[in-house]
Amino acid sequence: MNQEFESIPKFGFGCMRLPLTDPEDQTSIDIDQFKKMVDEFMGAGGTYFDTAHVYHQGASERALKEALVDRYPRDAYTVATKCLAWAIESAEEAKQNLAVSLERLGLDYVDFYLLHNVGGNRTARFDEYGMWDFVQQKKAEGLIKNVGFSIHDGAETLDALLTAHQNMDLVQLQVNYLDWDDPVVEARACMEVAARHGVPVVIMEPVRGGRLADLPERAARILHEAAPDASLASWAYRFCWHLPNVISVLAGMSTLDQVKDNAASFKADKPFTEAEQAALDEAVAALKSVPTVPCTNCRYCAKECPQGVKIPEIMGLLNLELMVEDREFVKGLYSWQAAAGPASTCIECGACEQMCPQSIDIIDQLALAAERYE
Repeated sequence: MNQEFESIPKFGFGCMRLPLTDPEDQTSIDIDQFKKMVDEFMGAGGTYFDTAHVYHQGASERALKEALVDRYPRDAYTVATKCLAWAIESAEEAKQNLAVSLERLGLDYVDFYLLHNVGGNRTARFDEYGMWDFVQQKKAEGLIKNVGFSIHDGAETLDALLTAHQNMDLVQLQVNYLDWDDPVVEARACMEVAARHGVPVVIMEPVRGGRLADLPERAARILHEAAPDASLASWAYRFCWHLPNVISVLAGMSTLDQVKDNAASFKADKPFTEAEQAALDEAVAALKSVPTVPCTNCRYCAKECPQGVKIPEIMGLLNLELMVEDREFVKGLYSWQAAAGPASTCIECGACEQMCPQSIDIIDQLALAAERYE
């Protein structure tokens, strides 16, 4: 990893869940509160801010200009933003996103520009629109300093993309202690793929969308007993801060108290002691102790499904609900992770069950997922 990346503090600010004055209006960002959060973050030594063209329906970038760009010198921070080309109807509009983002942010250039949520069927749009060449062109023109992409797919897909696009400066991955050895997310394997390609990582979802800050009692008790004064969120961040090949670990913060807690954890941070690691391992085992669907993500079922149902992803979401006991959170994930092949499109042909090495009752599980999440 180059010296520029190594100089960036690992504590990053994710700007997808900013405070609102009206909970029903994602554009109603509380600017006064956000300014205080930015000041607290910067005072703690943080410099990396992550946003996207679509966050808060475009208001995140504008708020970042007002709370950060207009108030701090340009060399005091780095900004990453993203283009969600797969959800855009034309190449022209997708390419125009960069200019719009720069205008909203009030910047002449962006430090990091990422192709947003590449992988699966979504990759085709980035290819069709020529986005890979476009971002390299804009990097050459000086509008982008570093180019990368974010991805929620597994290690095989990541490896294929980094092989096809060997000029990536970074990749943004979902990594946390619950997903570390998950057969669908494959966080550990993805980190290993990135390292093998020599591409550094920005970590997203270190607290699994907030779920690891609000654990079921069977896991929370273990961590509280091991460190009574430590927040549950701090365990999740500490797990990620010390992983190798990492530029920044994003904290999606919504309140000033969250910034203060995370900043205090960052300032006092040390690698896990042997006893702390044992406690975390025990907590993970407790989370996974409930009976779950025995899916190993072999994907034989997906290859045989005539409807293209996202079977392994759906099995993983069913298991996640069992572990974290939060259906609404999982339902939100399902709305996009299974959108290209929802459970309700299953025609009960049985091809998946015939191919499943684990003999999972896939048809019944898909019916359960459709009932719970659709």
